[in-house]
Amino acid sequence: MVVDIITIFPRMFIGAFDEGILRRARQKGLVEITLHPLRAFAIDKWGTVDDYPYGGGAGMVLRPEPIAKALEHVRRLRGRLGRVIFLTPQGERLSQEKVNELSLEEHLVLLCGRYKGIDERIRQKYVTDEISIGDYVLSGGEFPAMVLVDAVVRLLPGALGDAESALEDSFQTGLLDAPWYTRPEVFEGMKVPEVLLSGDHKRIKEWRLKESMRRTRERRPDLWKKYQREQGALEA
Repeated sequence: MVVDIITIFPRMFIGAFDEGILRRARQKGLVEITLHPLRAFAIDKWGTVDDYPYGGGAGMVLRPEPIAKALEHVRRLRGRLGRVIFLTPQGERLSQEKVNELSLEEHLVLLCGRYKGIDERIRQKYVTDEISIGDYVLSGGEFPAMVLVDAVVRLLPGALGDAESALEDSFQTGLLDAPWYTRPEVFEGMKVPEVLLSGDHKRIKEWRLKESMRRTRERRPDLWKKYQREQGALEA
């Protein structure tokens, strides 16, 4: 997979992609991540990439010319433009289903917004997806881009040491994950559930499913209702 990231602040990504799973995935050649500083495509020698909004209002808007030049540079570099994703609070809420979908792509272009956002004409001409990581506002799209890359790359074949690990994550089945335990067997008077020590894989699987259902019902009633609807549809 190839990921191109267009940002005003490329230094924010220093370290984020150089640790853990992302570092190993890059070393293995599973993903190539390239940062494209937006100011390199500025309209003047001062690196101007924003301007006041037409119609008035507080804040600045990223101009269309630098973004268009950056995207066309990526197109020439890769031979085509893949999915162009604008990270914005106005976008579709990021979900595991969306992450699964994006992990199958060969090329992603992430556009990090700033200030009041980007000129609407860029959205109309280039953007294929708009994604939000939650119903709150951040200073820009850099942190959401990091979140998206981490979520997607860990699903690439070979990224995780145990290929089945990602399949057991929260949300993959529509439920939150079950509790997990490791050594010691007793910690400050709290014991590991006996079923997990039984060696009975069928019972353990059943216990984990029940715990996943219980946690989802208690902590995320919205997900629980959706899960029940989907299960009902499958059984119908």
